[in-house]
Amino acid sequence: MKLKFDVDPKVQDTLRSTQWGSRASRILGLNGEVLHNIASVEAPLSWSDQAVNIVARQYFRKSLPDGTAETSVRALIFRVVDAICSFGLAREVFETKQDAQNFADHLTSLIIDQRASFNSPVWFNCGLWQSYKVVGNPGNWAWDFDEDRAVPMQNGFERPQSSACFIQSIDDDLNSIFDLVKKEARLFKYGSGSGTNFSKIRGRQETLSGGGASSGLMSFLEVFDRAAGATKSGGTTRRAAKMVCLDLDHPEILDFIRWKAKEEAKAQALIAAGFSGGMDGEAYRTVSGQNSNNSVRATDNFFEAVKSGAPWSTRARTTGHVVETFSAREVLRSIAESAWLCADPGIQYENSIQRWHTCQTTAPIRASNPCSEFMFLDDTACNLASLNLLKFLNRDGSFAIEEFKQAVRTLIVAQDLLVDFASYPSELVAENSHRYRPLGLGFANLGAALMAQGLAYDSEKSRSWAAAVTSLMTGEAYLASAGLAESQGAFEGFSENRQSMMKVIDQHRSALSAIPLSLDILASDILEASKISWSTAYERGLKHGFRNSQVTVLAPTGTIAFMMDCDTTGIEPDFALVKTKTLSGGGRLEIVNQSVSRALETFRYSKVEVESIRKKIESGVAVENSGVRTEHVDVFKCAGEISPEGHLQMMAAVQPFLSGAISKTVNLSASATVEDIEAVFLRGWELGLKAVAVYRDQSKSAQPLMRSGAGSVSKGGPKDLNRVRSFGLCSVCSYPTVVSGTCWVCPACGHSLACS
Repeated sequence: MKLKFDVDPKVQDTLRSTQWGSRASRILGLNGEVLHNIASVEAPLSWSDQAVNIVARQYFRKSLPDGTAETSVRALIFRVVDAICSFGLAREVFETKQDAQNFADHLTSLIIDQRASFNSPVWFNCGLWQSYKVVGNPGNWAWDFDEDRAVPMQNGFERPQSSACFIQSIDDDLNSIFDLVKKEARLFKYGSGSGTNFSKIRGRQETLSGGGASSGLMSFLEVFDRAAGATKSGGTTRRAAKMVCLDLDHPEILDFIRWKAKEEAKAQALIAAGFSGGMDGEAYRTVSGQNSNNSVRATDNFFEAVKSGAPWSTRARTTGHVVETFSAREVLRSIAESAWLCADPGIQYENSIQRWHTCQTTAPIRASNPCSEFMFLDDTACNLASLNLLKFLNRDGSFAIEEFKQAVRTLIVAQDLLVDFASYPSELVAENSHRYRPLGLGFANLGAALMAQGLAYDSEKSRSWAAAVTSLMTGEAYLASAGLAESQGAFEGFSENRQSMMKVIDQHRSALSAIPLSLDILASDILEASKISWSTAYERGLKHGFRNSQVTVLAPTGTIAFMMDCDTTGIEPDFALVKTKTLSGGGRLEIVNQSVSRALETFRYSKVEVESIRKKIESGVAVENSGVRTEHVDVFKCAGEISPEGHLQMMAAVQPFLSGAISKTVNLSASATVEDIEAVFLRGWELGLKAVAVYRDQSKSAQPLMRSGAGSVSKGGPKDLNRVRSFGLCSVCSYPTVVSGTCWVCPACGHSLACS
């Protein structure tokens, strides 16, 4: 049985009604210098200048095979969708060519309507063997599928690198170490990120087979750091995305924990001596450890030892013998002290990760991708896509459940096709990616969707709604995967992992009973729909298996959130109510989060009141002084004004309904203590999370004192507003970057420091 896709009248309406036009695309630096300029870009008129600018700068190819450069959003979409569908036709996945056409139409409408987007490597690399020029009536989408074009690609043409997330293994061997350096460089070159658990490498306390002393893990981590720093991601100015994981019983664990904190102290000393700061300044280029996110892997036994005051021992990699023994509390204090100083390391919770592992028979999960949302077997890859939740929220506050379910199905099919369509850095990664076929569907704009409904981010109602939507997304994704298994066959590793996979699916189903539905009537229909999806997915999975070992994660969605004109990224609340919009003719405009007006309308403020409040917020007046009634102020709180517990509780609400984990930073004020950070790490373990990262405001010297984030809730007057947190000025346009998941992105030009 092959895939069938029916004609959808709403999709056809979107394709026919989309108005296209040309506009200039320009990005200016803070001093007015032109950093990017295309005289005429074809794009939907409904897209903002900022979205067009970011897509034109980040995703347009400067040189296509015919020697021309991309200048059309329509051609970009055509390039990607046509490549995916042509491959599907060549593989005989669709029942008929019309089914492929219907699938392509729906995928196209999702992207044009800014309801969904793929991860950056798809836009960077997919379909580059041929350029596309779309001519004629903008409403006439005639997809020129060429089955022959995909076939020779398998016999000589280079496949695109379509996955953003890679996990790669390493052994305690020089050849393995430097092979990984080479494989990482290739991934960085094409815009992807890589994560590895380095715990197999012996510590400096151990001897070599020839009798000499080992140089130790840390010496090799410096090599990887330098290599990553020298490789620009995606061939652009973006930094490489890299994750280093280490088990807490490694002999060099304390050196690793304190690594980046010590390097931060060096950078501060260099800046004080007059060397340039900023992430691309001479001070930070001189020190090591700046090109990766670092995480320690902590077990339940470790946290039990912390609670009881028991000792914690490190063990030799070569013999298993105890090397050193510390107080477990001392180790956690070291982690918290370093995170307080420089935001690293984060913590990954070993036992929670393994409890939700669908392929336990094969091997344990040992590492994650750079942003910690993809957690799976070593030497696997995951391509991501995200849904814009606000686009599925109707004006009356109801959720477009059927449209959402169809969008999930379409994206799962597209992502599954990309598994076979993509290239991989090694035979082992290719083999495992095909054998287990993990996918990473997620969402963006949760914060805006909650605000539009008049819900405070830190509230039980918001958590109920977010949990219900996440449950529906993952339940429907597994249902789509079971349907693919029926037509295409289950993933190769399913039979050996059948018991653990069905157990995890049942754990997801059982978690539905924990959603406090009575607190949020808005979530009731979504939750009921998700129950049906999970029950049907479980039954069809028992019968046919699943095509994919994993289906969902929550990625940071930095650049693609801007592409979809989202007010908020990933699972995050807003970072500030007033944003900077880059204008096509040059210059920038301060604009208020578009969901503010919608929230006020939900509360039945008059049009005059809405306009007055919007103007006051835009001018720098704090929300509570703008005319917003006291009982509504909490709805407009931004990330820095939400307690750490509020951030953790939102993560805990959605985590049981995700295959992978969540890329999210728990924000703390500049005055937060080491004890506060210890409490966050302990609380994350108690709540059953898979990973937690923290950021204390102003903890990095690369972070400048910022202009105020106008419109944020504050206890002072207009001059005492909450600052926008920043990791430094954008290396492209010099605009202050903002947090997105565990990464930092520029809201003006879309440049990201270490994520897709």
